Amino acid sequence: MQSYTFSRHVVLSGCSGGGKSTLLAELASRGFQTVPEPGRRIVAEEQRGEGKALPWIDLEAFARRAIDMSSRDRERFSSADRWVFFDRGLIDAAVALEHATGTAASDSLSKTGRFHRQVFLTPPWPEIYETDSERQHHFDEALAEYQRLLEAFEQLGYHTIILPKIDVKSRADFVLKRLC
Repeated sequence: MQSYTFSRHVVLSGCSGGGKSTLLAELASRGFQTVPEPGRRIVAEEQRGEGKALPWIDLEAFARRAIDMSSRDRERFSSADRWVFFDRGLIDAAVALEHATGTAASDSLSKTGRFHRQVFLTPPWPEIYETDSERQHHFDEALAEYQRLLEAFEQLGYHTIILPKIDVKSRADFVLKRLC
């Protein structure tokens, strides 16, 4: 991928189980292009096959697949002239790879374009957190991941905006009003 800015690519990241996918669905219902979380797509594929690149089995292999998938997702929307919302994606995958191997996220991202400068993070929300076949980690692991992401986005020079714990329509309004 070429190194340039994708000023219309907006990251929705944050704590697992914080409502990112629900927010993404609301934004899609309003006509925005959206990209589902690579991690969930990879887990679903792996569970249909041999299941080796799962985050609870081989986090490094999982993160590398997520980086590849996220890069392809970005290329598909490289000429977007409206907002495109990404449920997690490239930066989250690079942070996971850093956690698994020690490879700095900035090194994994050195040849990729930057996302929109504002990144929206879902905070820990234990009242709605649930595990399922694709999200098997416990809430304490989700909290640790959230902290790594918060620190990484700031170190990478993004302006993080923590989403309020409000209904999804109000959350979508919140995001759209703050994009500049």
